[in-house]
Formats: sequence, structure tokens, C-alpha cells
Amino acid sequence: MDELHLKKLKLEEIMLEMGNVLVAYSSGVDSAFLLKTAHDILGERAAAVTACSPLFPDREINEAKEFCASNGVSHFVFETDELSDEKFRSNPVNRCYICKKGLFFKILEIAKEQGFDFVAEGSNTDDEGDYRPGMAAIAELGIRSPLREAGLSKQDIRALSKEMGLSVWNKPSFACLASRFPYGEEINEEKLRMVEEAEKLLFGMGFTQLRVRVHGKLARIELLPSEASVILEDGNAKKVNDRLRSLGFEYVSLDLGGYVTGSMNRILQKNVT
Repeated sequence: MDELHLKKLKLEEIMLEMGNVLVAYSSGVDSAFLLKTAHDILGERAAAVTACSPLFPDREINEAKEFCASNGVSHFVFETDELSDEKFRSNPVNRCYICKKGLFFKILEIAKEQGFDFVAEGSNTDDEGDYRPGMAAIAELGIRSPLREAGLSKQDIRALSKEMGLSVWNKPSFACLASRFPYGEEINEEKLRMVEEAEKLLFGMGFTQLRVRVHGKLARIELLPSEASVILEDGNAKKVNDRLRSLGFEYVSLDLGGYVTGSMNRILQKNVT
């Protein structure tokens, strides 16, 4: 057995060891793979839970519901209101910690109510290199991270998902909309709507992996280098500029560095914890 499938076997052993699990499911490729594997191994003893949050576009919630329905997975959906927390809205450097702590505390409550002994989430080994304070909250609450425990990387998960026939195997990576703002810039409903609508436009134009980062009234668009030239073709630049300005942005720019996951963390000092 090759290394990739040894990792998958390890993941399956972790599922069996837990016996039952409630999987925090966001509709992304990582949590979809985790959920499908858990359900394949544990059947009805594995279920999904998804937060309906202002930090995630409606399309992500709808995709989560569709995936669970099509795979026969029990699915719990609950609403969150991160913006009611003044500390979260102020967007400190530990914003993700604040969010994850509240989110997974609620998920633990649901797990207890529904009789699940474990809660699992979908971070992988690639998530260990960036500044991710949310992972500290997950560890403090005793949430399991089976993909990391099994040594699975993003590339591994995409390869295994494709092999399993999961339609999301090549879905672009996504992070909550709060990650589009520099630390210290207040997050509110209007700004989140501007980002969601701007990214919706770009996805609709055929761009795949992207982010619209917000700096005050300036939108900084990150695209894959292979797709960056397309935005300048056939009136696309005018279309994007006009739409984003109608949303409330005063300036629209294209980041020449392209799409970079966690690019807002560049400003942080290396010793931030």
C-alpha cells in the first residue's frame, strides 16, 4: 500500500476509534472528505453540523445542505451572529480565536444534545504553517482534527477525494469573509456584503481561486497568475470596476502578486501567538 492510502487507512482507524462523531462541515473539500469518510466508516453514527453565518456566503450553506442530502448524512444547521460581539467586530489579531471559540462551544452543545462523544473539524497538515489562532481554540475545547492526525495534506485530500468521486475534489479553497479585512479594520454587515457580491461577480465570470481584500474603500483583487490577464480582456476590467464601485468601493486594484492564502498575515510579526 502506498503512502497516500496508508494515510487514508490511518484516518479510517481514527474514525473507528472514536466510534461516533459530529463533523463541523463548511462545504469545503477538506470537511467534505472528512465527513464522507466518517459516514462511510460509521454510518448513522457520523453526522454533520454547519453554522449559518454572516461570514459565509449563502452558496456555501446551500452546497453543504445539498451534499448531506445527496449522501444521506444527518445534518444539523444553526445560526450564528458573530457581529453581535463588539470584540469580534473590532477585528483584533486573535479574531479567529474569538470566532472559533464561540462557534465550537455551540457545536459541542449540539453534539451533547444529539449524543455524539466527539466533534471533529477539517484542518490538514498544510494549516500548521500559517498564523491560525483559531486552532488554539479548537485544541482548548478538545475538538479532534483527524485529517492532521492522519498526516493528510491538502494535495492528499484532493487526490483521495477525486478517487472517491467527490464533486468538490477540485473546489477552490475558501476562508470566511472576515479574512478579507486587515486586522484592526472594523467588520460590519455592509462590508461583508460588498465582499460577497464582489467575489460572486468574479466567480460568475469564470475566475476560480480568488480573494477580494478590503482596505478601507479600496478593493484589492487577488487572482491566480494564470487568470490575471483575463480580467483585462474584452471589457472585463470595466465590468469589474463598474460593479465594485456600485457596491461602494471607491478604488479597484489588481494585486500583481496574485492569490496568496493568508496574505493579510504578512503584517504580523513572527512572534505573534
